[in-house]
Amino acid sequence: MSARTRTTKKSKTGKVYLVGAGPGDLGLLTLRGLELLKKADVIIYDRLVSKAILRQIPSRKRTFYVGKSSDKHEVPQEHINRLMIREASKGNVVVRLKGGDPFIFGRGGEEAQTLRRASIHCEIVPGISSASAVPAYAGIPLTHRNYSSSALIVTGHEGYRKEGKPVDWEKIAAAADTIVVLMGVLSLPLIIEGLIRGGRSGETPVAIIENGTTRKQRVTVGRLCDIVKKAKQFNVKPPAVIVIGEVVQLRNEISWLKRSRL
Repeated sequence: MSARTRTTKKSKTGKVYLVGAGPGDLGLLTLRGLELLKKADVIIYDRLVSKAILRQIPSRKRTFYVGKSSDKHEVPQEHINRLMIREASKGNVVVRLKGGDPFIFGRGGEEAQTLRRASIHCEIVPGISSASAVPAYAGIPLTHRNYSSSALIVTGHEGYRKEGKPVDWEKIAAAADTIVVLMGVLSLPLIIEGLIRGGRSGETPVAIIENGTTRKQRVTVGRLCDIVKKAKQFNVKPPAVIVIGEVVQLRNEISWLKRSRL
């Protein structure tokens, strides 16, 4: 290929793949996600992407860390948007690697809109969400014929940062048999107060699963009436998934990953 041909090819606008990395366990990364990590010129990754998955990135690849935590935004979203557009505009294949699934509380929808408005081609690669995978690794099915016929996934992040559309916890209380809260550790007292005020029994079982699907997974179990106290007692920290509902009882029977505690 001539130098002129290479220059012409590189001048074309590249492409951005919004890739879900899953909840942490390398085995839960999709084949498509792994393929794109090998193919990409540039990889822009979040804080919740596990080290096991990051080790799959070839050393020659250019990488950018743009992690955020629940109490500190290290990189503004506007900067991430500009970075994706800049790299794709150079003709690069860009992987925007996000923990879990990019369209479940991952701002994937916002980023896809931004790319479309900038005339950057974007492909979505779904990932396994922590909302389902983490409870499964703790032996908690979100639905069960005898316990739960509905499950609801809700963000707990807005209760702490007051960003986006607010969650009405009183309405959520009776909206589903099983409630799964992502990013809710820091706002746990507010969440529990709202659910009880909305009519959810204080005896409802609750599980908080830290670092789910990884070697550091820990499970703290209680009830709505005492889970805040237990979370403080055991120094529960993000990242964690909170499961609320009768299905939590089933972990005593079907738990299979022995890194849990009562």
